[in-house]
Amino acid sequence: MRRYAAAAATLAIMVPFAPAHEGGEPYAAPGALPEMSPATLPARYAATHREIGRAHATAERVRDTGRARALAGFLRPGRRFLSFDARGDGRIVEVLGDLERADRVAVVVPGADGNLVNFDSPKWAGGGARALADQARRAAPGARLAVVAWLGYASPSTRGPVVLTAGRADDGARELRRLVAGIHAVNARAKVGLLCHSYGSVVCGRAAPDLPVDEIALFGSPGTTAGSVAGLRTAARVWAGRSEGDWTAYVPKVRALGIGFGRDPVSPAFGAVRFDAGTGPHSGYLRAGSTALRNLTLIALGRDAEVRRG
Repeated sequence: MRRYAAAAATLAIMVPFAPAHEGGEPYAAPGALPEMSPATLPARYAATHREIGRAHATAERVRDTGRARALAGFLRPGRRFLSFDARGDGRIVEVLGDLERADRVAVVVPGADGNLVNFDSPKWAGGGARALADQARRAAPGARLAVVAWLGYASPSTRGPVVLTAGRADDGARELRRLVAGIHAVNARAKVGLLCHSYGSVVCGRAAPDLPVDEIALFGSPGTTAGSVAGLRTAARVWAGRSEGDWTAYVPKVRALGIGFGRDPVSPAFGAVRFDAGTGPHSGYLRAGSTALRNLTLIALGRDAEVRRG
């Protein structure tokens, strides 16, 4: 228990956090969306665009300035979203590229403190996914890769104890499994990879059993709650990386009484394929020009032989 207390204290103190939306809930629940299929995808994009527009009007009316600015960005021409929910800190799922015709689909699964206001930051799902898509275009101009920026679950706040448990990850895992099923409904032949950062690696670990994906990359991970790759019960190739500047290296990898996330995915005993994640900070894996971004892009492209091992 002493080791668990150290882990809890370290996580609670060291993880940076973003402010949650305060006050009452002014935003309406989203309407029903068409099920994902090639025929309904345009209608789904259009319906989600309307939901964002409705939320933007609400944000301006209640003077929620940070959110209004973020939502205005989501409404820019050319952006396409599979789902959106403005309530609370928000949920949003963006598609970069042609999901229907892609040969490969990479899903960026973010960690704690994700919200609508920081979604487009290079440190978070939207900005990171865009950096990945840009890197892929440079590395493989002819490749048909779609990137999904998935803030599809209630990302936990690092200001409370929930971030030390797998409760939000279990909820997120159900939604992630639904997304993967939807991707296969739109494009049955595409190979799917999950790129899972920090607490997002817990989400991926809980979703992994028998999930029809081809690659799972865990980076900046506090653990997955599984003791090994075998414990994930997946046929996917599992990668793990941690940058030299990532503070999670110093968090004890323990799990007791449902708290903590167990064995370190970069440890030899876990059994993942190690990739070189460079020297950046915990929030810098998908930063443009980083070693981690280059290797994660190669994983997303399925160019496994070119990935620099860690």
